Amino acid sequence: MATIAVIDYGMGNLRSVAKALEHVDDRSRIVVTHDPAEIRRADRVVLPGVGAIRDCMAELQRLELDAVIHEVARNKPFLGVCLGMQALLTASEENGGMEALGVLPGQVRHFAAGFADAGIAPPGKVPHMGWNQVRQATPHPLWQGIADHSWFYFVHSYFVPLLEDGLSAGVAHYGLDFTAVVARENIFATQFHPEKSQSAGLDLLANFTRWNGTV
Repeated sequence: MATIAVIDYGMGNLRSVAKALEHVDDRSRIVVTHDPAEIRRADRVVLPGVGAIRDCMAELQRLELDAVIHEVARNKPFLGVCLGMQALLTASEENGGMEALGVLPGQVRHFAAGFADAGIAPPGKVPHMGWNQVRQATPHPLWQGIADHSWFYFVHSYFVPLLEDGLSAGVAHYGLDFTAVVARENIFATQFHPEKSQSAGLDLLANFTRWNGTV
């Protein structure tokens, strides 16, 4: 039986992600764990998260999971969710500026700074919260069976600008275009919450449970 490890570093939507995976996949064992050995043994790995990047990085380092994530993100189907996506990038403006894991290149910015740089008024409240459409910017196995411009559920004050080299596999708009999905090789990470995004989100999670990590 295949195993999907949901990394537990004490922050966020761990149980809801695990329950959603169990709902779409009765062939795999879903484990919520911070045990490095169990994460390394898993066939697929999920890094979820809700909250502040400083706390996220502090807990990942305290639990010695930062090195584990670098390792498994090189060779296993890997899904990041919300803060789990932002943590994979190089750095964030949050908390006065923080280095993140640096698995993928990219900077995380606050919406207010992005609006100011673009010279536009905020289109609504920050955090950006609720349903938004996602344009599939690049083909990917995790988009299989999901219509382009499907609706997904977002909750975030910080965003990832559009990235070069085709890394932005999904794009959403909130006053400005931003990266809703970042993907490279065996990594696929979403700013939105697939576990809260009804049928489209469950379809994406189901695709992940079948994905072998190739594009």
